[in-house]
Amino acid sequence: MDPSEAEAPFLRAMAEAGRGRLRLAVAHLHAAIALQPRGEYRAQLARCLVQLREDGAAAQVLAQAEQALPDDALSRDTMGCVYARLGDHAGALPHFAEAIRLAPDVADYRYNHATTLNFLGQVGQAEQALLDLLVRFPDEARSWHLLAHLRKQTVQDNHRAGLEAALARAGDARSLVLLGYALAKLLDDLGEEQAGFAQFSAANATHRATLNYDFARDAQIFDAVEKVWPVVARTPVAHAPQDAPVFIIGMPRTGTTLVDRIITSHPAMESAGELQAMPLAVKLASGTRSRMVLDEATMAAMAQADMGAIGADYLRRAAHHRRDSTKRFTDKFPGNFHYAGIIARALPQAKIICLRRHPLDTVLANFRNLFAISSRYYDYSYDLMDIARYYARFDRLMAYWQQAMPDRIMELHYEDLVADQEGTTRRLLAHCGLEWDEACLHFHRNAAPVSTPSAAQVRQPIYTAALARWKRHEYALRPVADYLRSLGIDWTD
Repeated sequence: MDPSEAEAPFLRAMAEAGRGRLRLAVAHLHAAIALQPRGEYRAQLARCLVQLREDGAAAQVLAQAEQALPDDALSRDTMGCVYARLGDHAGALPHFAEAIRLAPDVADYRYNHATTLNFLGQVGQAEQALLDLLVRFPDEARSWHLLAHLRKQTVQDNHRAGLEAALARAGDARSLVLLGYALAKLLDDLGEEQAGFAQFSAANATHRATLNYDFARDAQIFDAVEKVWPVVARTPVAHAPQDAPVFIIGMPRTGTTLVDRIITSHPAMESAGELQAMPLAVKLASGTRSRMVLDEATMAAMAQADMGAIGADYLRRAAHHRRDSTKRFTDKFPGNFHYAGIIARALPQAKIICLRRHPLDTVLANFRNLFAISSRYYDYSYDLMDIARYYARFDRLMAYWQQAMPDRIMELHYEDLVADQEGTTRRLLAHCGLEWDEACLHFHRNAAPVSTPSAAQVRQPIYTAALARWKRHEYALRPVADYLRSLGIDWTD
C-alpha cells in the first residue's frame, strides 16, 4: 500500500529469514536499505549474508553499519555475532558491551560478551561477566559450562555448589548435557577423576539418546573420499594458485590449536582460525544441492572439478578471516583431513600438518569434550565405541594419504612435541618453509584470540598432564583398546 515505507520490506525480510529463506530475506533487506539505510537493517543483512557464507559481502555491510550505528541492543548484538563469525573478536567486543548497556537483562547478550572476553584472553573479566550473568539467570546452562572451562578449578576457588544446584533443577536435555559436562570438568579439576568420568558418561548418554546416528553414515564419506582420489589425482590442474597456506589437520583434541599457536607466533604467519573455506569451495565446485556440506554425493560429483578454481575460491573465502595480507596464514580446521588430496592439488604450494596422538588418549579426549551440539559432524563423539570406529577410519585414511602422496603431509605426534619442544618445533617450521624464530617456543605469550576449547591450555607453556590420561580410565577404555588392536592399530604403553 505504501511502497516508500522501508519498514515493510524489512519486516518481510525478517519473516523470510525466520523461515530459512535467506536469499529472499537478503533481497528484501536490500530493498529496505535502498529506501532507508538504517543501521538496524544493515546489521540484519550482514547476519543473513554470513549465514549464507558470503563473508566478504557481510564484512562490507558491517563497515557500512559502522558509519551509522543502530541504537537498539538486538542490532548491536547481531553486529557482534557477525564480527565473531568472521573471526574478528576484537571488533565484536564493543558491540556486545553496548548491547548489554542498552538491555542489561538479556542473557544472550551477556553470554556473547563473556565468550568474546575469553577468546581475547581476558579470562578474569570473562569470569566476572559470567558470575554477573548467573546472578540474574542462575540456570543459564551455557554460562555454567563456559565458567567451568575458563580455567582450572581448585579446591579453594570453584563454583561447585551453584553448578550442582543448577544441574539438580535442570529439566531439558540440552541443559542436562551442558551442566553435566561442566560438572564433569570441575570434578576432574578437583582430582575426583572417576566421578568426573561417570559424569561425562552420563551427559554423553543423555545426548546420544537424542541422536539418530549410525557410524555407517561417516564410513560412507570416508569411502567416497578414497574412491574419488584416483580421478582427482590424474585430472590436469590449470592455473592453480601458488599461495602457501598451512593446513593443520587431524582428529579434534590432538594438539591442533597448540601447533597453530606455535606456527603463528612466527612473525611471518597469522592464524585465520578454523575455516570452512575448503569444504565450501569443494561444495560449490561439486554443484550438489544436498544439505550437508560433506557427503557421499558431493565427493563423487567433484571428482573432475577444476582444482585450480577450487584453490582460488578457497583463498577468496579465507581472505575475509585474515588481518594482514602480507603474511602467510594457517587454517586449523581439523576436519580438512577429508580434503587433504584436494588441498594438495588445488594449492600445490600449501603445507599440510597432521596431528597424531595416542589412540586411546584421542578417543578419551573426544569423549570428554562437548563439541557444537547442533553440528552433525560431531555426532560420533558421544559414545566411546562410536569414537573408536571413527578414529580407526581416520587412521586408515591418513595411511591412504601417506601412500598416495608420500612426503606431502607431515605427521606430528603430540607426545613428541611435549617431550622435545624445541626439536619438534624446528622440524615443524622447516616443513612450513619458515626460518627459525625463538618466539615459537613462547607461543603462550601470543596475544591473538583463541576461539576453540583449547583456549585456556594454549595460554600456558607446554605441560605433561594430558599425556597418558587414558591409563586413569583403562578399564572403561578396554573395549576400545580391544577393537583398535583387532584392526591392527597398536601402541606402546
